[in-house]
Amino acid sequence: MQPVQTVTSHACPIDANDVDTDQIVPKQYLKRVERTGFGPFAFAEWRYDEDGSPKPDFPMNDPAHEGAQVLVAGRNFGCGSSREHAPWALEDAGFRAIVAPSFADIFRTNCGKVGVVCAPIDERDVRRLFDLIAADPAVPVTVDLRAQSVSAPGVGDLPGVEAGFDIDGHTKHCLLNGLDDIALTLERADDIAAFEASRPTWKPVVPTP
Repeated sequence: MQPVQTVTSHACPIDANDVDTDQIVPKQYLKRVERTGFGPFAFAEWRYDEDGSPKPDFPMNDPAHEGAQVLVAGRNFGCGSSREHAPWALEDAGFRAIVAPSFADIFRTNCGKVGVVCAPIDERDVRRLFDLIAADPAVPVTVDLRAQSVSAPGVGDLPGVEAGFDIDGHTKHCLLNGLDDIALTLERADDIAAFEASRPTWKPVVPTP
């Protein structure tokens, strides 16, 4: 996965609490065997009419939010089932960071494994971000992973936002260095090779091509 240090972008607001993974990517799209290509299915039932036409009142269909790399959402984002497809869909839709008051634990962990930063900040600061985006959809929101901060400038009489967030050290290390589970394993390739070389010959081995 690509390393993430700082994400600065206009933001797409999903002003709702308890958005679950079935709403992020509905169950009918889980039949795919690929890991990629889920972006068009993100929020599909909120995003499209039954005939497949985009709903103009959904934020992702608003031209002002097109190309946003930051998603701003309500509390307990990503609750529900543990499907990895939800982070896959958001990542494939172009989001590199999600800002919300809180996240479901498994969803947050799965996001870290695909290069999406989950930045939990105080609900009052999230509310201010929604207000800023409503006043000016082009307002830039910056998620700085190294500094563990979320910031946005003020708009008119509305003050800006400067808030810190917590993230566990292992996830931060992996995101900063672009390390997924496979890359983490390959960092220990020499140790693995030495272990395999020292195994008794009578024990089973995995054949190599």
